[in-house]
Amino acid sequence: MNMLLKSFDTTHDTSPFAKIKNEDYIPAFDAAIADTKKEIDAICENPDPATFENSIEALSFSGMHLDRISNIFFNLHSAETNDELEKIAQEVAPKLADLSSDITLNEKLFERIKAVYDRKAELGLTQEQDTLLTKYYLDFVRNGALLPLDKKEELRKIDQELSVLKLHYGEHVLADSNAYQLHISKQEDLAGLPEGIVEAAHELAKEEGKEGWIFTLDYPSYIPFMTYADNRALRREMAIAAGKKAYQNNENNNTDIVLKIVNLRHQRAQILGYASHAHFILEERMAKDPETVKSFLGDLLAKGKPAALREFDELSAFAKELDGLDQLEKWDGSYYSEKLKQQRFNLDDEKLKPYFKLDNVLNGVFDIAHRLFGLNFKEVGTIDKYHPEVQTFEVRDDHGGLVAIFYADFFPRKGKRNGAWMTSFKPQYRLHGVNERPHVSIVCNFSRPTPTKPSLLTFNEVTTLFHEFGHALHGMLADTTYPTLSGTSVYWDFVELPSQIMENWCYEEEALKLFAKHYETGELIPMEYVEKIKESASFLEGLATVRQISFGMLDMGWHGQDPSAIKDLKAFENEQFAPTQIYPDVQENAMSPSFSHIFNGGYSSGYYSYKWAEVLDADAFDYFKQEGIFNPEVARKFKENILSKGGTVHPMELYKAFRGQEPSVEPLLRRAGLLD
Repeated sequence: MNMLLKSFDTTHDTSPFAKIKNEDYIPAFDAAIADTKKEIDAICENPDPATFENSIEALSFSGMHLDRISNIFFNLHSAETNDELEKIAQEVAPKLADLSSDITLNEKLFERIKAVYDRKAELGLTQEQDTLLTKYYLDFVRNGALLPLDKKEELRKIDQELSVLKLHYGEHVLADSNAYQLHISKQEDLAGLPEGIVEAAHELAKEEGKEGWIFTLDYPSYIPFMTYADNRALRREMAIAAGKKAYQNNENNNTDIVLKIVNLRHQRAQILGYASHAHFILEERMAKDPETVKSFLGDLLAKGKPAALREFDELSAFAKELDGLDQLEKWDGSYYSEKLKQQRFNLDDEKLKPYFKLDNVLNGVFDIAHRLFGLNFKEVGTIDKYHPEVQTFEVRDDHGGLVAIFYADFFPRKGKRNGAWMTSFKPQYRLHGVNERPHVSIVCNFSRPTPTKPSLLTFNEVTTLFHEFGHALHGMLADTTYPTLSGTSVYWDFVELPSQIMENWCYEEEALKLFAKHYETGELIPMEYVEKIKESASFLEGLATVRQISFGMLDMGWHGQDPSAIKDLKAFENEQFAPTQIYPDVQENAMSPSFSHIFNGGYSSGYYSYKWAEVLDADAFDYFKQEGIFNPEVARKFKENILSKGGTVHPMELYKAFRGQEPSVEPLLRRAGLLD
């Protein structure tokens, strides 16, 4: 029995992970693709004149079975993959790309969409219906509906090739990440490392049947090693290993794939009549065009670089005084930053960790969501999981109504890619009078519990949890009719607002008091620590700002121009990084081969949106600060105008409805300590 081919007879229609077998996927995808084609054919062959209901609405609700299977499969492909799933992904990706092309290049379907679009002024549509109609019309035009047949076929081939290249890219990054281990056998090489990190490394070695300690490129292992290990040679080895993921002389090298992807994206944009891939992407962003993005990043760089250079000189002088270092290298940055932070603020992440037990932080973010948005989280054991470590929750409102299903997956595993992300297994939408509620998940890579300690988070991991939970709120509180406009289906440079604003509560005493309690004694975090957290929030912010800007500039470099003349990836990167370069270059390393956000995620021509959304989140949180961080009226406005509306209204209109004005950059510069 293939569970993916029938309705799920499960609690709240949740995904039946335990009953899905790997061999189920290909037949399920094939059947669901065939069903989707039938649904599209039914729209095209309808003898009645095209209307919003029989064409646009019907299209919006087509392919939902396929979307459900895709959500399950590709989420597992990121969080719980194996060789078999990777083979399936390579077989499925071109089929899905083909179907997408079949739909967007379907002339009969476009004729019906255009017929409705041409009459939209007289149809009396709601704002959401108007947005959906306009979105479909533009999606088809932007994907070649107006092109001649030969160009349509060219586009189809490019989309197929890109779908497979992106898969290979991600698999290579994961393979190189998993392949590297730093195996330490001498106790003295552990100098400086916190006890919990050493214990976790020893546990990993034991699991692998080895003596000593093993450190990996997984963030909970890599970041503490780079921050605390006194052995500079080993820090260098780790940093170079991380920086050459998918950029080594092996079968996982992504250099050619990067060049192929950027050239195919450019060719695609040119076929569609755009100057570059960035011009194509940014047409549907708040920023609108590459010039605006470059100007935005340039203005921030002008404000941030003087501070970054001062901070680098200060850090260099500190390292020279402490250890006689003549040149600060990339593998020294985190180490001496932490030492300087400890000296200046008497604040050590290791002192803070006992107050940030994962369970307490999770309950804290739940409590904050209750105070702001009236949400109640209850862990339940009746919902199937794709891995035993995943936690499952019912989310209800104060009247007991189901708001969402929430999955939380917190620890690194071999089949799980690095980083942290929010995703969904089922979107919110309304159909046949029923408001279908979403199934939302956050996936992170936090420090595991050890035999002697629970999972204790660094402050950075605390803000990561709040960040991803902000995305989850955007998905959970969605209240729209059409799945294509629901939750996080918004402009890419707006999607980070709900996530980034949530991080602000981590710095507020009133919020920290809810969850920052010592895991052994239950003692509340000392208020002097809270003050130090706030004081240190803008510590070395100039360097952090310039680093983020450099990633945005590299993204625009690849996608904002014709890349066909680029033959040497490393030389090109150096050229792009020149305006933001602070640390000396590391010859063996390159960023692009493992810059998954832009080559395997959705951020191509969009990495700037993290800084863009920081302007929004600083301005929005400034409003909360003025009225009170748990002010019910401000929270209601944020929920109703930002979190529930999805992509039904232009984001600037939503923002102004919440804030009463357009955002100002001043709160961000003030928060970052970059105002003169």
